[in-house]
Amino acid sequence: MSSLPTGSAGRSWAIQEVSRRTPRIFDYPKDKDGNAKKISEIYGSNTFTGKAMRDKLPKNVYVKLQETIKRGAKLDKSLATEIAHAVKEWAIENGATHFCHWFQPQTGLTAEKHDAFITYDDEGSVMERFSGSQLIQSEPDASSFPSGGMRATFEARGYTAWDPSSPIFLAEDPNGKTLCIPSVFISYHSHALDNKTPLLRSMEVLNQSALKVLKLFGSHAERVVPTLGAEQEYFLIDYAFYTLRPDLISAGRTLIGAKPPKGQELEDHYFGSIKDRVQSFMQEVEYELYKLGVPIKTRHNEVAPSQFETAPIFEEANIAADHNQMTMEMLRSVARRHNLALLLHEKPFAGINGSGKHNNWALSDDKGNNLLEPGKTPSQNLQFLVFLAASLKAVHKRAGILRASIAGSGNDHRLGANEAPPAIISAFLGEQLTDILDRIERGEASNQSSEERLIALGISQLPDIARDYTDRNRTSPFAFTGNKFEFRAVASSATVSIPMAYLNAAVAEALDELSCSLGQKVDSGVEFNKAVLEVLREAIIETKNVRFEGNGYSQEWVDEAARRGLLNLAKTPEALAQMVEPSSLEFFEKSGVFTKEEVEARYHVNLERYIKDIEIEVHALKDMVRSMVLPAAYQQQENLASSIIKLKDVLGEKYSTTQTKELVNIASAINRLQESLDSLSHISESAESMEDLPAKAAFYASDIMPAMGIIRDISDYLEEVIADDLWPLPKYREMLFLS
Repeated sequence: MSSLPTGSAGRSWAIQEVSRRTPRIFDYPKDKDGNAKKISEIYGSNTFTGKAMRDKLPKNVYVKLQETIKRGAKLDKSLATEIAHAVKEWAIENGATHFCHWFQPQTGLTAEKHDAFITYDDEGSVMERFSGSQLIQSEPDASSFPSGGMRATFEARGYTAWDPSSPIFLAEDPNGKTLCIPSVFISYHSHALDNKTPLLRSMEVLNQSALKVLKLFGSHAERVVPTLGAEQEYFLIDYAFYTLRPDLISAGRTLIGAKPPKGQELEDHYFGSIKDRVQSFMQEVEYELYKLGVPIKTRHNEVAPSQFETAPIFEEANIAADHNQMTMEMLRSVARRHNLALLLHEKPFAGINGSGKHNNWALSDDKGNNLLEPGKTPSQNLQFLVFLAASLKAVHKRAGILRASIAGSGNDHRLGANEAPPAIISAFLGEQLTDILDRIERGEASNQSSEERLIALGISQLPDIARDYTDRNRTSPFAFTGNKFEFRAVASSATVSIPMAYLNAAVAEALDELSCSLGQKVDSGVEFNKAVLEVLREAIIETKNVRFEGNGYSQEWVDEAARRGLLNLAKTPEALAQMVEPSSLEFFEKSGVFTKEEVEARYHVNLERYIKDIEIEVHALKDMVRSMVLPAAYQQQENLASSIIKLKDVLGEKYSTTQTKELVNIASAINRLQESLDSLSHISESAESMEDLPAKAAFYASDIMPAMGIIRDISDYLEEVIADDLWPLPKYREMLFLS
């Protein structure tokens, strides 16, 4: 079809298209016996794995590269040429013709610039070549990416630098493969211009702080890394419906749309049988991700109709961050092959569940120990409680910046509604751990020996419990789930790098405070276990206000949180302002994760993004109402008026009363809609001249968003009363249930 039908004919066409869809079948690779290959046989086939490194690199180079990858050692640049040659040979053998530095600018997406593996030899002939300098560094245009003023248009120089800790991989498309080198992106003056650099910085800071604590407990660990498993929620609708929704195309969410007769009230979608067409899509996504070494483990229907989730096995946080970006890109790419549209917006449909990205975060040492998992001895459990207390201190002291890390126009629609956690940052521990902390706070068994006291407090019994250490609290933004914390408030479309960087830095700060306090007590002669319990008691008292075990959706919690002095930052502008509070700037600089200039620049970038997101929505909404909603309403009005005139001619005045009332309602709605459009245009024009970004963003939140809501309410009313064959936009009942 060269062009799509428009108006109600387009909607009718889309419904017919969807009714003819069949699941896409893709050719899963077979073994020599004709059976589908096992996941283990295809896993990592497009990744420069340890095996590929062993095969291609001299032994001494391989050993040193592994030291860099596994222990964070600095890469010896003299090895770059040999590594680059090996990578090139492997890539070309596997069908690659080009290479790129793959990085994560502050757009929230990924970026890449492709170069061919070609150069001239001395005789002028073309040859394949890839140098060490090309592997280590590249120079994209830094002025064309968001920088918050750190790079002006005339200051174009920026650098991408290879991150050896993340696997090199091959991106595959129907016509070939490209070698992708995971990289950071920095300015000419070494400022971070991307989302990956602060994550890597925060991981190193956290490593150093965690090792200080472990040393006090007699551990011989040499490295601690944060681990992450990011559960990714998303919606799928048929691509035919998507093409007829200008709001989804422009803004990623439906700006108008009446509630369907059936939504998620029956709770029949969650964990339900996956439709063939969707399962075919999921299987192809998993196949593509397995080749890239992404450990996708879980797939299922989510709560809302047409909503789904995929979840990986946990990995080191920086690799998990790369893999989540790859997952989002792959979901989008494969969806198109199946005539589906992927919606990653946090609230694509009003009135039903939104999408989040639950970040399952923990700490692991190089001995294979999860530091947030209770141990088998009282001493190990004391260590566990110290790391638990550090996490609580981080959430309590740095709740403002943690809220800022998840702020965005999309998440504003989701937080606090339909099973998303509220904007109030709190932590959930569960009954058993809460009881232990309460008993430590009360100083129970303080007259007993250290060992007796640990037993009396229940610390020694933690590993023996038969069930999970905690229940699950879906309303908590930061919930402990047995051996990890689940940061549930992260937005579905967002990079995980920034929330994890903020969290890592906050926990590192807390660990430093705890290790300092503990060291001082021990140096003053306090017996170690007793000193630990004293430090824990101080931390428990300090952080008690941020612990909440109840229903985060309730008004009672909102009131209680206010009494506790907790922040309730419902809108993005006020949340982002936490980034540039004096205490936050001091914290970031002291941690080494950001400089003051970098924080202020990112604040600027985030405010601009918030404003631009809403500006796009305003333009899309006005266009849709003027070119689609109002014409349908005019036609309905005309049909009613004509019907009333004819009815009066045949039957007289008294039989037209009901239709006349309906016509009055339609005409009144049209007038209110036109007036609301004029009002929105006037408000928007007044905002355009505002130069102060914080004030402008706040104005968008306080004035423009409510004005858009009024237009939506009127449009949704009209959708419900206009004849179905006149309505041009795919309805919720079609988008959510026809696939």
